[in-house]
Amino acid sequence: MEPVTVSQLATGLNTVWVILCAALVFFMEGGFAFLEAGFISAKNSLNIVMKVFMDCTIGMLSFWAIGFAIMFGLDASGIIGTNGFFIQGDFIHLQRTIGNLPIYAFWMFQAAFAIAMASIVSGAVAERMKFGPYLIYTAIAAAVIYPLVGHWVWNPDGWLATMGMKDFAGSAVVHAVGGWSSLAAVLVLGPRVGKYNLDGSVNFMPPHNLHLAFIGTFILWFGWFGFNAGSTLSGLDTNLARVAVSTNISAAAGGAVAALFTMYKYGKADPSMTINGTLAGLAAITGGAAWITPVFAAIVGSVAGILVVYAVYGFDSIQADDPVGAIAVHGVNGVWGILAVGLFAEDSGLFMGGGWHLLGVQTFGIACISLFAFASTYAIFTLLKQTVGIRVTEEDEMEGLDQTEHALPAYSGDIGALAPISQRLVLD
Repeated sequence: MEPVTVSQLATGLNTVWVILCAALVFFMEGGFAFLEAGFISAKNSLNIVMKVFMDCTIGMLSFWAIGFAIMFGLDASGIIGTNGFFIQGDFIHLQRTIGNLPIYAFWMFQAAFAIAMASIVSGAVAERMKFGPYLIYTAIAAAVIYPLVGHWVWNPDGWLATMGMKDFAGSAVVHAVGGWSSLAAVLVLGPRVGKYNLDGSVNFMPPHNLHLAFIGTFILWFGWFGFNAGSTLSGLDTNLARVAVSTNISAAAGGAVAALFTMYKYGKADPSMTINGTLAGLAAITGGAAWITPVFAAIVGSVAGILVVYAVYGFDSIQADDPVGAIAVHGVNGVWGILAVGLFAEDSGLFMGGGWHLLGVQTFGIACISLFAFASTYAIFTLLKQTVGIRVTEEDEMEGLDQTEHALPAYSGDIGALAPISQRLVLD
């Protein structure tokens, strides 16, 4: 056997690193499932886990067949890729981005990101959206919406990339897209029955199991090290350790500030806001973890921890019913994370001696991305509403989507109810 070269060793190490990080990001879907199930009522908890699981199936296949090509295919316009469907064809142009990393390793990493974006929306539409139309949206989101924005920012030929927009691991591409898509979805879908009174006041709808939500948050926090540090695409990049530290500090600051802020403002530390404060800190630092030092990451996370509290109540004031706070966590703090790059990025941020240019590019870029995510999702949900319908009946909503959409409760002592659907249909 011929001796292994240093270049081959480096490629092997980078491949293992990216596949490992892809697995971490994929494992975040378990975090989404626990988080969202814990935040909503027991009668809908199986339905939301099914939706997250289907993100991993239909969403994954959509990204494989179409999305990756749109995102990373060759492009002469800066808008959309035109080759690479089913991961076939020539990807030599990507060497500017991935070096000698195998294209399959890069696809695995990006596929995990695509389904994460779709899972942000699943929580926002929880407890009242039909299962079938949700699957249609997931397929479109993973095949078109996320890949288009990803192309603009992360494809070397994308129009925002050529302008100089910076988004290291997805504050814009993943989180802002998921967050503002969620806002559009809930506005078309409408609030849950009984959430708001005629005078606009809000009725508290308690989560059925915050223990699950905390477990989900721990999983997401854990997986986020793959999300951010893995975006170096190299196990030899010595900056990946600082990326991980900045990620961790921002998460901790977001959760700490949200807890302390709610304790000060309301007299009690709010567990749900503490959870979302940590997630907001993570969403915000994702865009600049490679360029923002831990000191400034603490500032990014702290601001996120306050923003998320005000944003949750702000969206309730316009009756945008979001059971898990996805819009506040991902939309608002995805925007904040991109602006923070323009403020704190080493050498190029406004407060780091770089002047106003980067902040201007970041502001323009995130505005375009947010508008596109909102408008495209609003159009898709409106079309689905007018054709196949997107909302379950009020009677089904009252009974719970676990039973009406899947004929199986999440929690039951009735052995008969736990029989496979096919057997129960035969018995009926």
